[in-house]
Amino acid sequence: MTERDKEVLIERVTSAHRHRTADGRITPSAAWRDLDEEGRKEAHRQTVLMRRLEASLDPENLSTTAKAVLDRIQQADENTPEDEE
Repeated sequence: MTERDKEVLIERVTSAHRHRTADGRITPSAAWRDLDEEGRKEAHRQTVLMRRLEASLDPENLSTTAKAVLDRIQQADENTPEDEE
């Protein structure tokens, strides 16, 4: 694998975007499996840095990942029938 190939895979892995199945389940990035251990460690380091930068720019100090998780929780709460609460 060339250094450029590795950079592309890391960029894919560090993105906040995640593909979903038809039923809404989040699927892991295929690029993660293509990285070696060193590439995965670098992807983790870059992801942590990116999420910290995102949060520092947000008025609520939330990263895109945190916002996505909170949105999913809120949607689940809104779709729960009242008799199940």
